[in-house]
This record gives sequence, C-alpha cells and structure tokens, in this order.
Amino acid sequence: MTTANKLTLLRVILIPVMIVVLYIDYLKIPTNFIGMTVQQIIFAGIFVVASITDFVDGYVARKFNQITTFGKFLDPIADKVLVFAALLYLMIATPDRVPLWTVMIVIVREFLVTGVRLLAVEKGNVIAASNWGKYKTFSTMVAIIIFLFNDFGLTLISPNFVWFGNVIYYIAIFFTIFSGMDYLLKNKDVVLESI
Repeated sequence: MTTANKLTLLRVILIPVMIVVLYIDYLKIPTNFIGMTVQQIIFAGIFVVASITDFVDGYVARKFNQITTFGKFLDPIADKVLVFAALLYLMIATPDRVPLWTVMIVIVREFLVTGVRLLAVEKGNVIAASNWGKYKTFSTMVAIIIFLFNDFGLTLISPNFVWFGNVIYYIAIFFTIFSGMDYLLKNKDVVLESI
C-alpha cells in the first residue's frame, strides 16, 4: 500500500474515532483553554489531524507518482464524510452559526458533483478538480477549525468578534455554490446528453 493511501486510510479511521469522542460523557470536563471542554479539544484536534492528512496525501500522491484507483475512490469519500461529520456536529452545537440550510447546500453540492463525476466515468472521462473546488475545500476546513476552536478565543475577548468565523464560513458557502455551478456548467454536456 502506498504512503498516500495509508494517509487516506488513516483519515477514514479517524472519522469514527472523532464521532465516538462525542459520546464519551466523562470527557465533558471544562478546561482553561479558550472555553473548551476536553471532549471538544479532542474532537477538534482529530479534525485538524484528519484535515492535514487530506492535504498531505494529495501532495504525496502527485509528487511521488502514487495515484491509484483505490486512492481516487476512497480519498473524495473520506473528505466528504469528514466535512459532513464536523458540519453536522456544529449544526447541532451552534445552529445560530451553522444553520441547516448551509449544511444542506454543502451536502447537495457534493451529491451533484459526485453524480456528474460518475456519469463522466461511465463515458470514460476523468474530471479534474477545479481551482474553485480547491478554494471551497480550503475555506470550509478553515471555517470549521475556527468554529471548533471557539474562534480561537476571540469571542471570549468580545462577543462582537463572532463576525470573524462567520465571514469565513459564508465565504466557504459562496465557494461551495460557485464551484458547484462552475462544475455543472463546464460538464453540462455530460448531464444533458441523454435528454
């Protein structure tokens, strides 16, 4: 197994561990670290590690020619499940900041893009990720990390700093919508072919 695939597999393993942490009640111990509990720190820490493996495995695969069918299959699934798990948690924990409609935009976009990719593969085409999709992924990961780490304590200094994380989150939602539309428009022939 290649190093890139090992990193992807590590991310897959970390996702259920991250979720299990939320069910361990004795970890709800308050700390002096930016108003977080031990449980929140572990959850956020695992998310950061898993997010880093996302960027590193792609780099390793390209740099050392380790692109495999297994990686092409598992990597995007692991990415989506990681983001969905964190967003669903944040939607429950802070519904005023991560409302359901924004989470639905992310989920619907991913289903649409995956559907188009499947249609393209059926026709023997491989659709590469666009820069807009990369901006979407990066801004979404950054926004989630800011939320998970309580705005890095900025809101403890002043509640007015709540705008910082919110702005980055809605930039991520903008890129989610824009990259999804861009993806559909560029590949409309694949979708509309059978009409």
